[in-house]
Amino acid sequence: MQRWLVSAGLTVALFDENPSAGGQVYRDPVYRDPIDGIGASNNADQQAGDALRCELAASKVTTFFAHPVWAVTGDYRVDATGPNGPLHCTARALIVASGTTERVVPFEGWTTPGVIGLAAATILLKSQGVLPGRSTLVAGCGPLLAAVAAKTIEGGGKVEAIADLAGTSDWARTLPAILTRPDLLRQGFNWWRTISRAGTPRYARHTIVRVEPVEQRLRATLAPCDAAGRPVGGQRATVLVDCIAVGHGLTPATEITRLLRAKHGYSREAGGWIAIADQDGRTSRPLLYVAGDGAGIAGAAAAATHGTLAGLACALDLGASNPSRLKRRIEPARRAHRHAARFGHAMANLMALRPGHVDSIAAETIICRCEDVTRAEIDAACDDGARDVNQLKAWTRCGMGPCQGRTCGDVAGELLMRRVGANSRETVGCFSARTPLRPVTLEALTGDFTYDDIPIPQAAPL
Repeated sequence: MQRWLVSAGLTVALFDENPSAGGQVYRDPVYRDPIDGIGASNNADQQAGDALRCELAASKVTTFFAHPVWAVTGDYRVDATGPNGPLHCTARALIVASGTTERVVPFEGWTTPGVIGLAAATILLKSQGVLPGRSTLVAGCGPLLAAVAAKTIEGGGKVEAIADLAGTSDWARTLPAILTRPDLLRQGFNWWRTISRAGTPRYARHTIVRVEPVEQRLRATLAPCDAAGRPVGGQRATVLVDCIAVGHGLTPATEITRLLRAKHGYSREAGGWIAIADQDGRTSRPLLYVAGDGAGIAGAAAAATHGTLAGLACALDLGASNPSRLKRRIEPARRAHRHAARFGHAMANLMALRPGHVDSIAAETIICRCEDVTRAEIDAACDDGARDVNQLKAWTRCGMGPCQGRTCGDVAGELLMRRVGANSRETVGCFSARTPLRPVTLEALTGDFTYDDIPIPQAAPL
């Protein structure tokens, strides 16, 4: 993306809340030396990430790492905080590559210490070189199940079991798309070979229904479920572990595009709410573009090609100095994106929110963990007349916590839609985005000062 913008003679600034480039897949290891038995493996993702970081460092892009963006205004002023205090810049155009938020469909005990997201486990393993636990249960759906389990085993940990919402037939339907990516097929085969050699049992089409602490450990109860994710009759299994890593797919992060009032729509297959955009990332708002999984879940390879398209579109719209050269790149980039996205879309379908999974949430289960709002409170608000999610938010405080609804929003919207009998998620809407987009302290905005630094106006004459 940045390469095409810079080559078009544009000045480019990159804001990233992480300490270095790479995102979730190409994350830069913080520790290159082994920690707790895990070394920084020289795998394909790390090599690709290192190459991209070198390319970025050699470019003319001005980078602001460790700078979370907390506000964006209609004139494309971006406000961020960083190690040296607050800063802002105003741009002619804005490309939003905000990635995703992990979805966890709540279950009894999901807020117990020791229960973490699959994405969090990935960060521990990739970036910190730390095992999630000495013994771990990996649960949920999607390719991260095998990735986290295999990496944990390779690092010397024990994976007691894998509980997969999907069944063998669900995975079989993705095979045509998987065959288009021999590299990922080989990677997946290696993961499952590692898991098989460790003797880790896989519970296909099973879901967690309960987690409870037992002394210093966690006991998880697994139940068989149907294709919609609803627990069914059958033998329950219990697993005793130190850590439970669970994730039920990804949702696009749309806080910035919603804040800027771009048009959005809901797509279960794409992960949830997405900004409506053309194939090159142009949104309904002039000179606002979306790229990557923030525009709909399609995977890391598709995110890179989509970034190229957004960069080309932005450069052309701003009057690039070499438009004919850029236009020649558009169609090859579109073909590359379609090819890469085929696999990503298959995985996104596998991770799509299952209606039966949401239906099975117990009444006293917490939905919004920031504000401790339970399903019973959400149902009561619906029965009292709440008909859209922002009304629900006002009545229950669901979505008002530090995460601004990123964790609970998708499930809360699904519960509301089903409770009021609406025919689509668009009917009940999505949470309005508000600043600050990320939690920010007053110290980060004001810096160090004493009372002597405060200007005191001269007193008016008596």
